[in-house]
Amino acid sequence: MRISLTPRAALAALIPLPVVVLWPSWWMLLTLFVLWALVILADAVAAPAPTAIRVRREAPIQVRLGNEVTGRLLLTNTTARAAHLEVRDAWNPTAGLAAQRTTIRVPAHERRAIAQHFTPTRRGEHSSRALLVASCGPLGLARRTARADAPGRLLALHPFGARRHLPSRVQRLREIEGLAAIHQRGQGTEFDSLRDFVDGDDVRSIDWRATARRRSVVVRTWRPERDRHVLIVVDTSRTSASRLGDATRLDSAFDAALLLTALAGQAGDRVDLLCIDRIPHVSVLGSTRTKVLHDMVTATAAVHPALVETDWDRAAGVIADRARRGSLVVLVTPVDASVVHTGLLPVAARLAKDRPLVVASVADPALEELAADRSDVEDVYRAAAAEKARAERAGVSRTLERVGAHVVDAPPDSAPQALADAYLALKAAGRL
Repeated sequence: MRISLTPRAALAALIPLPVVVLWPSWWMLLTLFVLWALVILADAVAAPAPTAIRVRREAPIQVRLGNEVTGRLLLTNTTARAAHLEVRDAWNPTAGLAAQRTTIRVPAHERRAIAQHFTPTRRGEHSSRALLVASCGPLGLARRTARADAPGRLLALHPFGARRHLPSRVQRLREIEGLAAIHQRGQGTEFDSLRDFVDGDDVRSIDWRATARRRSVVVRTWRPERDRHVLIVVDTSRTSASRLGDATRLDSAFDAALLLTALAGQAGDRVDLLCIDRIPHVSVLGSTRTKVLHDMVTATAAVHPALVETDWDRAAGVIADRARRGSLVVLVTPVDASVVHTGLLPVAARLAKDRPLVVASVADPALEELAADRSDVEDVYRAAAAEKARAERAGVSRTLERVGAHVVDAPPDSAPQALADAYLALKAAGRL
């Protein structure tokens, strides 16, 4: 606990100034200073002890980024005197606390609440670095300050803006399942039901045992196989830190991963998530279809880019351990030439031999703008550089497709939809 002066104490020191002017002497100055110090000390002693103020925090645990959430600080005065308190709750600025400093009066043996409004501006974990309670004296000349033991923590979750595209993709999924129910048996399908034979059905689909029992021709129908395994691997290396518009590439990657997770859950598939750069960081493994989306949003909230290169050889070993043969593997990583040179190409070729592989990349929309602007000489050079970068990306995409990967490269606004459409295309083709 420490004692400090208020601005009012400085004003109080000016009150005896006329006396010093009328009787200028060192003993008069010393006497007035001693009197002023005694008044300050008496005011500090008269202030209720801040350690006697019990503080309890009622704060939310989670909030979706961009939304506002409300919490409270409950202050209980256990002394026999009214307390004039100045409370400072030192959250980090990106937590979006509306007011970190509050002045409040708490009567003796009563409790008062301070409402707090949070609007986080950054995804991840936010915390209160310190909660200081200052008790002011009756004259307001001095205050006694102590730190209160009331830690605060708030987790800002990913906003998941691509959620609005889920209903249309689920409808398309239902259409695929309905159309596939009349197709022949093939890879990626499972038995659905029996129905009567109609003109145009393949005779190879006739179920002769059921036909004998019912004494009418019955055929088997098939649908896309359910309960398949989807492993999403998100690259959290330095390339994911680049800003694409208002968000980072990693935020757009998580948006695409969450939309795919929600869609795969509707299709009856199991989804796991790995965040990898040099080492595996966050993983969501074995969650049920009803909880996997919530688990992913919570687990990825505090994941941020690491300023290192991805070790793709190590990542390939982790993927091989987690994804059995035939599982869909989705690598969310840029398809820039620099990333491929770090070892992505041989890893993609190795993974694509035994399982469907999708490489999803979030493209920089600034390249489109630079390539389209050719108003002067400098803009023409910029457009040429942008076209060269786009050509390199297209060449990398073709190289990955030659080794068996399906490449999805789209700007942030359409990357989640493009990845979901690629998943639906694999479903429609019977590959998943």
